[in-house]
This record gives sequence, structure tokens and C-alpha cells, in this order.
Amino acid sequence: MQRAVHWFTRGLAVVAALFLCIQLWFLLQVVNYKYRPPGETAFMSYRLSGLREKNPRAQLQYRWIPYSRISVHLKRAMIAAEDAKFVDHEGFDWDGIQVALDKNWKRGKTVAGGSTITQQLAKNLFLSPAKSYTRKAEEALITLMLETTLDKERILELYLNVIEWGSGVFGAEAAAQHYFNEHASELSVDQAARLAAMAPNPRFYERNPNAPGVLKKIGIIRERMNSAELP
Repeated sequence: MQRAVHWFTRGLAVVAALFLCIQLWFLLQVVNYKYRPPGETAFMSYRLSGLREKNPRAQLQYRWIPYSRISVHLKRAMIAAEDAKFVDHEGFDWDGIQVALDKNWKRGKTVAGGSTITQQLAKNLFLSPAKSYTRKAEEALITLMLETTLDKERILELYLNVIEWGSGVFGAEAAAQHYFNEHASELSVDQAARLAAMAPNPRFYERNPNAPGVLKKIGIIRERMNSAELP
């Protein structure tokens, strides 16, 4: 019995040490992203693997640009669409989470997530799209790291540069050129609202640009953009 307890304790210690090492690695990466842009995120790698199963030569459309060269209309549109309380919360919008839970319970399925921009960034940078309690727990820890290490402007800059906007299309610059043949700095109000409306399901809306859902969202986002607060 004593030997079993001994080995169980040692096993727990190994698991705890491994967990701490993983969290330290994530933290070091977050600190690195405070000063340097990501070359490729976990989500980009996941999508690229899928594309290369069909075409071994497939490449992603991704080009980093600084915050100052992203249209203010797109910044406002994304905050209006994804996270109205972005500048005020510390990574989690508890009211938004409760609203999402209530909506999902009434519908009997997941129709709303309640994730903030910071939570989405944590997932895109480091995690897979697979849904599990373990992944959500890790997402929460990384969200705390992002919020305590980076300022809001840097979080939004990273988010707008790595978010998926179509099949193999990542970031504001690639999206602006892919859909409008424009630079991200030149996006109009209407173009920004469309990109924000596409964000929850970009590959579907890329194939179905006139779907009723996206057209309805564009109008709602345009109405909310003026009240969106930027960092």
C-alpha cells in the first residue's frame, strides 16, 4: 500500500511538472508576441494541413501589418460584432457568456459562444478548433496570460492579423486583398462591416456571400460601429 501511494504521488508530481512546463512555454510565447508578430499560428497550421491533403502545394494568404495600417472601420466593426466590452473586461465577458448559455439552452444546441476577442486570439494562436472542456480550460489560462502581458491595442492588433477570413485567408491585409483588391488601411465602412459579419463562419460566407445571415449581420454591425470603443 505504501509503495502504491509513493508511486501515485510521484506520478502526480510528474503530471504537475509537465503541466507547469506547458504553461511556461505558452507564457514565453505570449511574451514573444508582445514584440514580434507570429510567423504561423496553431490554427493556420491546422488549416494548412487540411488544404495540403487536397493540394500538396497549397499556401496560406497571410501578411502581417501594424495596427496603424488597419482601417479604423475594421477595428470598430470587429469590436461591434465580436466583443462590445473589449476595452473594459479583463479577458472574459461574464454577461455575454451568460447570455450565450441561456440562448444555447433555449435552442437545445450551441448557437452562441460568448467568447471575447482575447479568448478567440488565445485559441487561434495556440490551440486546435476541437471542442472540449480541456481545450476551454487551456484557452482560459492563455487568455489570462494575454491580458496580463499585453495591452488591449496589441491584443487587437494580433487578433486582426491572425483571424481566419476564408479558405487559407488569414488576417486583415490578406482578407482586404482577397475580397476587395484593397489594402487593409483602405477598407470602407461597408467592406469592414462585411468582413466582421463573415468572421464567425468565414469559409461558409466566402462560398455564400449573399446568404441571408451575413446580409442581416452587416446591417446590425453598421448600426453599432459608431458606438464601438477602441483601445
